[in-house]
Amino acid sequence: MAAGAAAMDGLDDADAVVTGGLAAQAVDGHEARHAASPVGQHGHGDHGAGGTCPNCGATRAGAFCQTCGQAAHIHRDMMGFAHDVVHGVFHFDGKFWTTLPMLALRPGQLTRRYIDGERQKFVTPMAMFLFSVFLMFAIVSNIGFMSGVGGKSGALAGVTQDLTTARREVVDETVRTRTEIAELEAVRARRVAAGQDMAAADQRLAKLREDLRGLSIAAAAIPGEGSPKVEAAAAGRQKPSQAEIKGWFAQRVEHFRENPKLAFYKMKTAGYKYSWALIPLSLPFLWVMFAWRRRFGLYDHAVFATYSIAFMSLLVVVSTLMAAWLGKPAIMWFALLLIPPVHMYKQLRYGYLLSRLSAVWRTVLLLGVVTVTSTLFFLWLLYLGVAD
Repeated sequence: MAAGAAAMDGLDDADAVVTGGLAAQAVDGHEARHAASPVGQHGHGDHGAGGTCPNCGATRAGAFCQTCGQAAHIHRDMMGFAHDVVHGVFHFDGKFWTTLPMLALRPGQLTRRYIDGERQKFVTPMAMFLFSVFLMFAIVSNIGFMSGVGGKSGALAGVTQDLTTARREVVDETVRTRTEIAELEAVRARRVAAGQDMAAADQRLAKLREDLRGLSIAAAAIPGEGSPKVEAAAAGRQKPSQAEIKGWFAQRVEHFRENPKLAFYKMKTAGYKYSWALIPLSLPFLWVMFAWRRRFGLYDHAVFATYSIAFMSLLVVVSTLMAAWLGKPAIMWFALLLIPPVHMYKQLRYGYLLSRLSAVWRTVLLLGVVTVTSTLFFLWLLYLGVAD
């Protein structure tokens, strides 16, 4: 069952990547170029110049319809279908490879040029957002140190290891105490034969025998593997009775403790379903930051926020993969702490045409905005994760 669940989770993640890419392709408005058409001799439609466009009926003058933009080359075979999938996920009609470097290195210029009307050169903000967010959730959820919790088995293994260590220490101490008692009894016997005072030896023997009784009680109290006490310790405490659980919040916490893997799975699923909510959450704060600048409207802020979130998602993907490859999670946290402020500064300064000082104080304010919106979004995901 565990293997089946893991396989299903992997299929969900793969589906997320494909869905994200295809959704981005659809939003970017290029699927019309690959619409179905009458089939030629080898599964392809007529694509010579001067033919009729099957999409709009206009007479073509070349390899593309000058009216609707659909390609003259039309396919309806499996190789063509596979090409559409790969093309839709990774290619974005070549715009992806133009947009990605600018998003990473010149985000402000990308934002400003897109707002000012250069739309055909770049992937749209929403298409970039969809692809990056779906990719992030698919990649991050499959990396070991980022995959949430290890589940009950991981906690149980840790508790069992601690108990094994404690049991071994009790056994070692018991052996040492019994050896000392045996040696002291032999010494006492010799002193009795010699008529010497036994008060000190008897006092020490009484103390050792008391210690031995305590060690016996400790050994009996330490549960073995599979014991209900071990299971309860793995959960963090003994399972409470219904009378101990009071209120909605306590019930949700108990639900999370009983099945953390299910809760994290729900959070992950809700994360890429509702990730778009980060955009409207950010808009009021951005509007306040530029309230006295009439030139910038909500559209400008929406483009800024969408491209920014897309970059942060891709940054999480790259830093997570690098950390997993090098085996050093600290690399990921270093990148996530250092790169976002620099990226925000560059996008603010050149996207909104600000001076250095204006960009700096707005970057500081924007970091606070990100903290607030991310916290609100995480709390919402946490609620969805523990809700019945």
